[in-house]
Amino acid sequence: MEEEEEEVLGYLDRVLEEEEEVFDYGDGELDPITPVHRQFKGDIEKGLEMKKLVLSGFLASEEIYINQLEALLLPIRPLKATATTSQPVLTIQQIETIFYKIQDIFEIHKEFYDALLPNIQQWDEKVTVGHLFQKLASQLGVYKAFVDNYKVALETAEKCSQANSQFQEISENIKVKGPKDSKDCTTTISMEALLYKPIDRVTRSTLVLHDLLKHTPKDHPDFPLLQDALRISQNFLSSINEEIDPRRTAVTTPKGEARQLVKDGFLVEVSEGSRKLRHVFLFTDLLLCAKMKKAAVGRHQQYECKWYIPLADLTFQTLDDSDSCPSIQVVPEHELEEMKIKISVLKSEMQKEKKAPKGQSRVERLRKKMNEQESWLLTHSPTIPFRIHNKHGKSYLFLLSSDYERSEWRESIQKLQKKDLQACVLSSVELQVLTSSCFKLRTVHNIPVTSNKDDEETPGLYGFLHVIVHSAKGFKESANLYCTLEVDSYGYFVSKAKTRVFRDTTEPQWNEEFEIELEGSQHLRILCYEKCYDKSRLNKDDNEIVDKIMGKGQVQLDPQTVQSKNWHMDVIEMNGIKVEFSMKFTSRDLSLKRTPSKKQSGVFGVKINVVTKRERSKVPYIVRQCIEEVEKRGIDEVGIYRISGVATDIQALKAAFDTNTKDILVMLSDMDINAIAGTLKLYFRELPEPLLTDRLYPAFMEGIALSDPAAKENCMMHLLRSLPDPNLMTFLTLLEHLKRVAEKEPINKMSLHNLATVFGPTLLRPSESENTKGQHITSASDIWSHDVMAQVQVLLYYLQHPPISFAELKRNTLYFSTDV
Repeated sequence: MEEEEEEVLGYLDRVLEEEEEVFDYGDGELDPITPVHRQFKGDIEKGLEMKKLVLSGFLASEEIYINQLEALLLPIRPLKATATTSQPVLTIQQIETIFYKIQDIFEIHKEFYDALLPNIQQWDEKVTVGHLFQKLASQLGVYKAFVDNYKVALETAEKCSQANSQFQEISENIKVKGPKDSKDCTTTISMEALLYKPIDRVTRSTLVLHDLLKHTPKDHPDFPLLQDALRISQNFLSSINEEIDPRRTAVTTPKGEARQLVKDGFLVEVSEGSRKLRHVFLFTDLLLCAKMKKAAVGRHQQYECKWYIPLADLTFQTLDDSDSCPSIQVVPEHELEEMKIKISVLKSEMQKEKKAPKGQSRVERLRKKMNEQESWLLTHSPTIPFRIHNKHGKSYLFLLSSDYERSEWRESIQKLQKKDLQACVLSSVELQVLTSSCFKLRTVHNIPVTSNKDDEETPGLYGFLHVIVHSAKGFKESANLYCTLEVDSYGYFVSKAKTRVFRDTTEPQWNEEFEIELEGSQHLRILCYEKCYDKSRLNKDDNEIVDKIMGKGQVQLDPQTVQSKNWHMDVIEMNGIKVEFSMKFTSRDLSLKRTPSKKQSGVFGVKINVVTKRERSKVPYIVRQCIEEVEKRGIDEVGIYRISGVATDIQALKAAFDTNTKDILVMLSDMDINAIAGTLKLYFRELPEPLLTDRLYPAFMEGIALSDPAAKENCMMHLLRSLPDPNLMTFLTLLEHLKRVAEKEPINKMSLHNLATVFGPTLLRPSESENTKGQHITSASDIWSHDVMAQVQVLLYYLQHPPISFAELKRNTLYFSTDV
C-alpha cells in the first residue's frame, strides 16, 4: 500500500509540476502541499482552479486503479485455456466466481478515464465533468453485484490456492503496470489485495465528489450533477456498508470457536405482559437478548443477559391456537400524540435556555426529562409483532415499528441458518464472557432518541416531502405489486403512504405522487410487496402483514440535496429489484402559508362565502361531495384522513372542482378514497383564511384554556355563533362527518383525537398578514408548538361535544356581547 501511495505521489509531482500542487487520493484524503496553500490563501475565489487540481489528482489515481483491474484480468485467458484440458488449474465455474464483474468494472472506468482526460488537458471555466461522474454513479449496480459475490470470490480463491500450487503462484505474484511516466514499470501485488480495490474505490470516489462540490460554484452547471452523483454514491455506500464492514470483531470462546457479531439494535420485548427495551445481539451462531444494567457512578455500563437461543434451535413459527398469546398493552394513539407535544415543548424550552446566561444546568435537567419521555414513546409506539421460538423451549415476542426492521432481522437470521450450524450450549462463565464483550462489540451505542444526539448533529427535516414512485424492474415472475413509504420520526419509523396495487406484471408503472409530512426525519424507506389475495394465508396475529416483501431500501434525506425547488430522481436497489422514484421537499415555514387564489372563479384558495354565494348553497359542493364519497366507501379504510393520497390524483380532483367539470361525479367514484380524503384536507388548508376565521382565532385560544367547564362551554358555543353562516354550516357538517368516521375506530383506527390532530391545525391555523407575520408560526423544527396543541384541543372539544344544531345555536340567547 505504501509503495502504491509513493508511486501516486511521485507521478503527480511530475504531471502537476506546473501546478505546484499534489492531491493524493491513494489514501482517500486531500493532501495540499504548502506552495499552493500560499498561492490560494489570498485567492479563494479561484475555486475552479482548485477543482482542476482535485480532478488531476483523481485522474492519476484512476489510471493506477485501471492498471490494477487490467492486471487482475490478465490471468483469465490462460486459466480458461487450461480449463478444458485434462489438467485444469481452475474450472470455468471457479474462474467466473473469482473474477466476477471485473471486466465490466474495468470497461466502466476505462470509458470514464478516456472521457475525463481531455477535459483536464483542455481546462477552462466552461469545462463540465458532472455528467461523467453522474454516469459513473449510475453504474454502481455493477459494484453491488461485485460486493454480493466478494466473500465467495475470496473463499474460492483461497481454496483454489490451497488445492493448486500453480494457481497459488499466480495469485500471489500479479504484476501491475505503473503509470505511463513512472520509472518503475511494474509492482507485484496479491490477488486478495487486488480484489479489495473495487470496494475501496467507491469510498474514495465519494470523497472526491465531496471535494469537487466544495470547489464548484453553486451556479455552475456541474453543481447539481455532482450533487446527484454524491447522493447516489452515499446511498450505495450505506446500503452495502453492513456487508463489507471490516470492523466486525470476532469473539473467541474458551473452546476456541470464532464467533462474530453480525447485527445489533434496540428492540421492544413484551415480557410478563409489559414492554421492555432490550439490546439484541445477533452472533454467527446465536441470538442474545440483553438489558443495560444500571452502573454505579464512575463505573462502566454493563449488559445483563436475559436469554439466548442458538440459531440451530431458532424458528419463526407463529403461535398455534393452543399457545397463549401474551396480552399486549396498546397505548391509545392520542396519548402518543400528547407525548410528542410534551417533547416538542421541552425542545423549545431547551433552545431558549441555551441562549440564557446561566441556562446550562437547566438544559441538562430538561435533556434528562426529554430523554425519559422519548424513551417512553420509543417503547410504547411499536405494534408489529416479531415472534421468535426456541424449538426446545419458550417463545419470545418483540414489537417493532416497521415491517422493514422485522424483515431485516428475519433475513439476517435466516442467512446465518443456511450454514451448517450446530446447537451451542454456553456455560455460565462463557455466557458472562460473551455478554461482557457486547459492550465493546456493539455497533448501535445509544437509544435512537434526539436527546442523545449532539447539538451539532442535524435535527432532521420538518415540512413536506413530495415523493413520486415511478416504476420498478427486476422481477422474475409476474405478480401483484405495490410499494409503501416510511420516514423516521421520534426515533422510530412510521408508514406514511402506499401505492395502488399493479396487477400481474413484472414491470409496474405506478407514477404516483405523495405528500409526506416530516417530523425531524432523516431517512426515507421504500418497501416493495407482492399482494396476497389468498385468504388461507391470513395470519392470526394483529398487525401482521401477510403480503410478501419483495425488496426494501433506504435513502438519506440530505438537507443540501433535498431542499431545492427541483425534483431529484433516484433509484433504490433492493434484492435485484430497482425502484425508480423522485423527491423534493417543502419546509414547514413555506407549507404553512395560506395563499389566496388569483383566480376567483374556482373554489380552492377562494373565500368560503364567495363560493357558497356563487353556488347558492349553504355548504360548498366540494365539501359535500367528498364527505359523501368517504362515507360511502372510505369509512372502513384503515388510516382514512391520515394516510396520504396520491398527489397527482388530488391535483386532478382539485382542477376538476376548480373548473366545475361535468365528469366530477364519475371521477370521484373511480378515484382512490385516500385521494378524495386528501382533496378535502387540501381545500381547507388552502382557504385564504381558516374556516374558524382569523378574527376569532385569539378568542378560540383563550376559550380552550379556560378551566371552569361551564365558562368554557359558554365561551366555545358563543364563538361558534359568532362565525359567519357559511363557515358555521360547513364546520357543523364536517363535525358530524368526523364523528361518524370515529364511530368506526375499531376498523379504521381513527379516533376522535386522531381526527382532531389531522384537522385541527387545518381549520384553525391563521393566515399570515404583514402585522402578524411569524406570530403564530413557530420555528420549523417546533412543529408540536403550544399553538398546534391548542388548535387540536379546540376541534377535539367540539368533536366530544353532544350534537350541535345550527338552528338551536342561532335561537339560544347570547350570554355576552357579540364583540369578540
